[in-house]
Amino acid sequence: MLGADVGGTFTDLVFVLDGVVTTAKIATTDHQEEGIAAGIDELAAGSPVDVFVHGTTIATNALLERKGAQVVLITDAGFEDIIEIARQDRPSLYDPYADRPEPLVARSLRVGVGGDGSFTLPEAEAVAVSLVNGHVEREREQNLAAAVVRQSPGIPVSVSSVVAGEFREYERTSTTVLNAYLTPVTATYLQALSARLLDSGIVGSLGVMRSSGGLMSAQDAAALPAAVLLSGPAGGVVAAAAFAGELGYDRVVSFDMGGTSTDVCRIEGGDIEVSHERSIDGYACRLPAVGVHSVGAGGGSIAWIDPGGALRVGPQSAGAHPGPACYGNGGTEATVTDANVVLGRIGADTKLGGRLALDAPAALAAVSVVADRLGMSVTDAALGIVRISEEVMAGAIRTVSVEQGSDPRGAQLIAFGGAGGLHATALARSLGMQGAIIPPYGGVFAALGLLLAPPRTDGARAVLIRSDDLSPVEGAAEELHAEIGRTLGRAGFPDPQITFAVDVRYLGQAHEISVPWLWGDTIGDVRRRFDVLHRERNGFDRPEDAIEIVTVRGVGVALPVLSIEDVATWSPRAARADTRRRVIVDGEWSEVLVVDRAGLRAGDVIEGPAVIEEAESTTYLSQGDRAVIGRSGAIEVTW
Repeated sequence: MLGADVGGTFTDLVFVLDGVVTTAKIATTDHQEEGIAAGIDELAAGSPVDVFVHGTTIATNALLERKGAQVVLITDAGFEDIIEIARQDRPSLYDPYADRPEPLVARSLRVGVGGDGSFTLPEAEAVAVSLVNGHVEREREQNLAAAVVRQSPGIPVSVSSVVAGEFREYERTSTTVLNAYLTPVTATYLQALSARLLDSGIVGSLGVMRSSGGLMSAQDAAALPAAVLLSGPAGGVVAAAAFAGELGYDRVVSFDMGGTSTDVCRIEGGDIEVSHERSIDGYACRLPAVGVHSVGAGGGSIAWIDPGGALRVGPQSAGAHPGPACYGNGGTEATVTDANVVLGRIGADTKLGGRLALDAPAALAAVSVVADRLGMSVTDAALGIVRISEEVMAGAIRTVSVEQGSDPRGAQLIAFGGAGGLHATALARSLGMQGAIIPPYGGVFAALGLLLAPPRTDGARAVLIRSDDLSPVEGAAEELHAEIGRTLGRAGFPDPQITFAVDVRYLGQAHEISVPWLWGDTIGDVRRRFDVLHRERNGFDRPEDAIEIVTVRGVGVALPVLSIEDVATWSPRAARADTRRRVIVDGEWSEVLVVDRAGLRAGDVIEGPAVIEEAESTTYLSQGDRAVIGRSGAIEVTW
């Protein structure tokens, strides 16, 4: 089995055969399927790949680069401007010049349907059907979709009651339009990938990571691309939750630092925070996604001087091409990776991913430009770049912890990604966290998480309940149970585990909390759970106030192809051979220990300052750090 996570800079691959794990990190190619196929050829080397699981940025890139389809929106007459009016909140409260992004459907391509249901379809590449009351007018939406296909056979149609069958017409319409906008490009890519891998017999089956932390078939992903917008970050969170459980940690924050961005997520009691609405590049998306918060701070983030003369880092990134200056591909602007090379934390003789030789003089030259403009030494400039990027990332961790009522001081930081280990202990220390964990295969951890993820299907039904009668919840749950069972059964998983939740709020509130619901529950059971969760999240509850239930949610999961027990036992890959090199420690050059992670054994202890190297990533231990190698191979750091 093989997992491939495509990022903005690198494509990470993990291959598991007969319990042996091999990994690779290659530069992301313009046509993602080409890089994936090359990686499979390298890792599998002719061995059968029965299961291939994919985390893709194809939908995300199409949205960010505005390379989606020309979409027609069909809605009720008089409501054609829902996606433009949106909500009353502004993108930036104190910036009068900040505006929402342009709607993904031009005004001339929004079609209002009258009472007779007739309309003329303009020329389009995809169609979104979203009625104001589409969450309850499911049959009417399906009839309109059928009429679209009669007028334009073969055109992809996204129906709001299928894509996001919930109330709130703006969010549901925005999500449906997003789905239609992304369908042609995503379907084309997945068809090309299937032809390259499945039809040729290279792999036996193909799964795609969905934003909510589970797998869906390539066929379902092609029809619902809005569900894979956060495909990549979800894999790392799944792996972090699995390792946290294996190591016995109840509260952790996952920290995934790649080349372009950093993604963080809070995990408590083994449960991954899942949000049911988020904004992606300014567009509302009402589909479940892991509660990841992303910031533009990665190894490739570019250092620059703002008009006030202050040093800034990111969100602009050098990407894979040309990449940081030290890649030797023509990049000249200083990045976080270049700063780490200048500081000695990344060795000048290091080969990233085991193949990319570094150009240390180019890194020095790039950071020197920043230093000259600031009037400081190169070392101080490099330290400044690192510290500023770390403060941006610390802010992201505060967002998913402090701002959500969770104290990070009681949690562990699980750091991974190509650059995660370089900054983990400094971040965890600055936030007063209990420790930092750098798991095995950390440089390709998200790809490993793809193999640990269960096949999953999410569904929702809108209801409105203000009484003790929960029969509408039971009816909606029965519909979802049948729908989820059909979807997973079609993908080859006939007996999924299906759980339910209800979205609850105090009467008059505009926001809900998702509360677990079990068959046979009374309104009192729901009420008690809601009050507890409301108090935990918001610091208060109002047990005397009336509540209402507005949505029923169902989640179906099957067994993953790989369990944490399959990869959580570590054994050395080589004999330990430590070296030393000069590294900046507390502002001064010092000779520090350099350890090859492949030679470490369970129980080994390493005192900082030190550097631990592996093919796909590097870990830096500060003065006072103490690292212990666990049975799973995880580096557990305290101070």
